[in-house]
Amino acid sequence: MDALRIVLQVLLVITSVLVVLLVLLHKGRGGGLSDMFGGGISSTAGSSGVAERNLNRLTVGLALVWTLMIILLGLLQRVS
Repeated sequence: MDALRIVLQVLLVITSVLVVLLVLLHKGRGGGLSDMFGGGISSTAGSSGVAERNLNRLTVGLALVWTLMIILLGLLQRVS
């Protein structure tokens, strides 16, 4: 039981870091903090529509895995 908890905690840390990195890779939509750091300037050098959609899918999928890790760790905590 303890080994499973440790594995889930390590996976939680890894997925947490990856979700943060993937969110930071997204193109700014404007009107927020991205404008403060120069994100308000429109650029044609951004990612294509397909790449942006794939990044969205990857981010959502990884966020779902992250959520599953949280739920499993909560269930393990409740059982023990």
